[in-house]
Amino acid sequence: MNIRDAMRRAAGFNRDKPAIIAGDYRLTFGEAWERGTRLANALLDAGLKPGDACGSLEDNTVEAVDFFLGCAIAGVIRVPLYARNARSSHLSMLDHTDCKAIVVAEHYADQVEGMENEIDTLDQVIVRSAAGYEDWLAGFSSEDPNPEIDENELYVIRHTGGTTGHPKGVPFTHKAWLDIGRNWFYTMPPVGEGDVCMHIAPISHASGYQFVPVWLSGGCNLVVEKYAAAPVVDQMVTEKVSYVFMAPTMVGDVMNVPGVEMQDWSSMKVLLIGAAPITEANVRKAYDIWGDSICSLYGQSEGVPVTISMANEWVRDDIPGSTPMRSVGRIHPFCDVKIADPDTHALMPMGEEGEICFKNDGQLTGYWRNESATEKTVYDGWVHTGDIGYVDQNGYLYMCDRKDDMILSGGYNIWPTELENVIATHPGVQEVVVIGVPNERFGESPYALIMEKEAGAVKKEDIIDMCATELGSYKKPSDVEIGLNPLPRTPVGKVSRKMIREPYWEGLGRRK
Repeated sequence: MNIRDAMRRAAGFNRDKPAIIAGDYRLTFGEAWERGTRLANALLDAGLKPGDACGSLEDNTVEAVDFFLGCAIAGVIRVPLYARNARSSHLSMLDHTDCKAIVVAEHYADQVEGMENEIDTLDQVIVRSAAGYEDWLAGFSSEDPNPEIDENELYVIRHTGGTTGHPKGVPFTHKAWLDIGRNWFYTMPPVGEGDVCMHIAPISHASGYQFVPVWLSGGCNLVVEKYAAAPVVDQMVTEKVSYVFMAPTMVGDVMNVPGVEMQDWSSMKVLLIGAAPITEANVRKAYDIWGDSICSLYGQSEGVPVTISMANEWVRDDIPGSTPMRSVGRIHPFCDVKIADPDTHALMPMGEEGEICFKNDGQLTGYWRNESATEKTVYDGWVHTGDIGYVDQNGYLYMCDRKDDMILSGGYNIWPTELENVIATHPGVQEVVVIGVPNERFGESPYALIMEKEAGAVKKEDIIDMCATELGSYKKPSDVEIGLNPLPRTPVGKVSRKMIREPYWEGLGRRK
């Protein structure tokens, strides 16, 4: 089964039922499907063919929903870009996926301006004008183009970071995306007719995993264009939201909205928390507000879910041999996990630390056109996460540290090397190292330690501005420590992030 056929069937069965809430738009399945069909024909009229790739750069709006549906209907491969990335990342993503076109919201057009002259395959930059979009869309046919689509053809290419900061494409077939969606909801309360799933994070990102399963079950997808905690709480209550995915940063924001604990949360079935570490204290606080609906998720773009645990498994302190609230959840029934020696790949005994490796349906089989990265990540069919952890006797998985020093801040991957490369270009910098340090809001954030060439040669504000300009604002250091002393080194003379990082995390339960 391919996604287009599955979604078209659901649209027919639920034609007059609510499907989409987006700003002032409230669309039935029939209305949303018609808009998606018109967008599909717009893409085909622009010269795209089934199997071609098309990028998008947009927020969570009704237009983004049109694109989500339209690509599936046209058989066009989606390549979502992320608005917070730097221009160089946009260029890389579009180039190595051979995108023929990109659809971009008008207010992001400057981020991709001129790229059709820099990328050989990119024929069109379609700037979506807010004022003229509805008339433009209405000008295309509502007749289903109905191209032939095989379940093993590509549906989407998402991107994750690389050890040098270069984006890596993770391709998913129609079958793989459906398998992921099925497993995502397997351990959750089932979606019922009319249940509302709120998308705070972009449907182009992690939240998009929920869009198709909710649609197929006759539920309603609510997309939030701009995230702000207080309005989100109001909308969750008003729209009687049943499902929502949040990074721990968002959970913390929402929990700090005055009066949140007094609201009626009886409609909430699953408040899914993932994409970054969350403290045990915040787990308990969330449980006090939302009760049994809170849920823990662990996975990666390369494969998800590895764990999904509802509160009845996660918020526990009565299981001998386990501390569930310090874990990332229990291993999913349809995921195989092993802990391996990071160097030899040998299986580690239960309870001992090693690299977390997994197999599941829909997992990465290989990065898009990147054999060297694939060889490092996929070994003998297992996805090697780069996360260090262990499994206890009851099947709870614990993440202790990350082999590659990646910083996971507010759900975004930030690579220390790319910040160090930028900072090192400052003429006053002698030496620099970037680490992740605890951050109450984002889980962790980048922190730069600099040895300057002479006193006063480096200013904190200049370093932060450099990183924001070159890499995007979300990658800038939260703070910068500047001094004249050499940075700590190992006996062989290397600067060790692990040695530097350890004091900042002491007593916080990050390590076993």
